[in-house]
Amino acid sequence: MMEFVFPPNIQAGIASGVYEVVKNQTTGQFIGVARDVVTKQFVGNAVGTVANNVPMIATFAANPVGGAVMVAGKVVSAAQNQAIIGKLSAIQASLGVLQATTAVIGVGVAATAALSAVNVWQTMKLKKEVQQMRLEIRDGFLDLKQALRDQGFEVMQHIDEVAKDIKFEQHRIELAKAYARFIEATKLIKTSLAIEDIDSRKRELSNARQTLGNALAIYNSPDLLSEMNVVGQLRRLECAWTIEQTIALTYHIQGEATATSNCLRELQDKIRRDCLIVIDRCETQDELDFLFPEITCIHDRDLALLELWQNQIDWARSLPPEEQSQLANLNIPKAETTDLPEISKPPELIKYEEIQPKSHPDSLLDQLKLLFDRELRQEYEEYISQKAQEVGYKALVKDNLTKASNLAVANLFWYFYLREETPEETIKTAY
Repeated sequence: MMEFVFPPNIQAGIASGVYEVVKNQTTGQFIGVARDVVTKQFVGNAVGTVANNVPMIATFAANPVGGAVMVAGKVVSAAQNQAIIGKLSAIQASLGVLQATTAVIGVGVAATAALSAVNVWQTMKLKKEVQQMRLEIRDGFLDLKQALRDQGFEVMQHIDEVAKDIKFEQHRIELAKAYARFIEATKLIKTSLAIEDIDSRKRELSNARQTLGNALAIYNSPDLLSEMNVVGQLRRLECAWTIEQTIALTYHIQGEATATSNCLRELQDKIRRDCLIVIDRCETQDELDFLFPEITCIHDRDLALLELWQNQIDWARSLPPEEQSQLANLNIPKAETTDLPEISKPPELIKYEEIQPKSHPDSLLDQLKLLFDRELRQEYEEYISQKAQEVGYKALVKDNLTKASNLAVANLFWYFYLREETPEETIKTAY
């Protein structure tokens, strides 16, 4: 469960019951703004988010807290500008690292060691290195031999092989072009923040969106995507999602609350659809070992942060004018960009390592599908309930199954399916 981190004085007030974290009454989700319990006056913004006491470091999504909740039509302050620039820097680091790792994954079948060298944990570490300027992205790529120098000979050899691949070189040229356009767009966005005239700022942001759209067209190119292995396809899609998030940010800066909310909603829907397509393409154990933690992280972190951002926007625009003004004038704590937390092993990877030996590969893929497809979950619950009653397992009724984990539902589905289709001996070896 995601929780907010506030400045120490506000955190102490929340602990003592003097302050409370604001909740969006429509969605029931907490917003990341604190207010006085008695006066209902807003007192401050959250500066971070954690889940199970671990910082919410996402794959590509910029954390919407750590700055002000933007209010439509309000002039952007200097402090808000700095918060936005900080988010742009984080987005830039994410895109650069996600794109750079495609030079390890390659276009064809990726080596097992290569995939483990750029899994979700290693990617988060690389992003930290870039943010702390210990690694430099040039033309949208890293010096991977330097960045992954501790990964062993096999990975170094694979990097050399990918570099010699003519097909990947064609991809690399296109990706470098897309990244250059993204950098051009971020410069336009930063320039817009210094423009006081509203109409001129809108024009600059409109130019930035057009440039971002040009970059997005390259990342979404059907010809390029069709040539990628499934892991490379996911990384390319993550790059595209990062661009679409940046487009939403331009509307956010412009004070266009409805457009921002719509962009974020459509992006979340697209991520869910794209993830299901990627899951359906997974064919090997190596691909599954890479995809399961990464897609789980996208669901638990990236989608959660995008949903939080959308909820903040929708909540802020529903406030009466006096509360919007109060919200817009809250102080923004200075961002800490140099003291990023240590990147510990992601819980999504730990979870996968625990459940992988206990689950059939088809069950693991279905566990991923169930994260994004509620109708499939309902179909599985009905199937399990029906088959369980036939063999006298009275506890496996619909009411109990709705409370079960995706792990339990997927494993039960495959248990009964294999029981129906396969001899008993095969079931015992499959689970």
